[in-house]
Amino acid sequence: MTRRALVTGAASGLAAGIAAALAADGFAHVAITYRTTPPDAVLRSIERAGASASATRIDFLDDPAIVESALASASAEAGPFDTLVHAVGPMVVKRFERLDLDDYREMFDGNVRSAVLAARAVLPTMRAAGFGRIVLFGMNGSSETRPFRGFTLHGAAKSAVVAFGRALAVEEAPHGITVNLIEPGHIRDKRIARADAMNVPSPAPRGRAGSYEDVADVVRFLVAPERDYVTGAVIAVGGGLTQADERNAT
Repeated sequence: MTRRALVTGAASGLAAGIAAALAADGFAHVAITYRTTPPDAVLRSIERAGASASATRIDFLDDPAIVESALASASAEAGPFDTLVHAVGPMVVKRFERLDLDDYREMFDGNVRSAVLAARAVLPTMRAAGFGRIVLFGMNGSSETRPFRGFTLHGAAKSAVVAFGRALAVEEAPHGITVNLIEPGHIRDKRIARADAMNVPSPAPRGRAGSYEDVADVVRFLVAPERDYVTGAVIAVGGGLTQADERNAT
């Protein structure tokens, strides 16, 4: 099988490392999306890992028609994609009294609507092929709607992503498509490798910071062809952490 993946929001952070990890796992092509700066360094890392690479500028906060058109162009030029890793997900951490409707739109359009549009873009060809892998991202505790100060809108949006993904998993399972979710924990430096993270203290019970490699390993597990019996799962990658980082929730 010739594998082709779309990783959204991969100009930097966790998704950049995930994109290169998929390339190293044997994907023939890894396409990424970015919002502002062309991610030349990420494209080079994908190519060094052994895959061809492409990038499409998509601001998932744009008008839905613009987003859909950009996703269709990416699929036509670099697809069809058998794998979607949707890592786009802006975060606003502040008390509800300081939030406004712009924050609401950013949280729900950037997290929930973006996941819906990305899934709609790739599902038709996945269904036709009888195979697909989709990975979405929640936040620490979003599958339990766990409450944290400062996360009224972000937490609500991420819980909605989990509900969307788990229901989608049930609907798409007969087509050979799996949909799973990851809840990252305390990963403040999203470029750090595991070897370096071992020496960075963290409030997580494990005692060290998380790394992009910790998350990428779970993505690699979930998108493997033989992983067809794991769907609708929510996997925490947080070193046992059960609390959100509320330091900016003022």
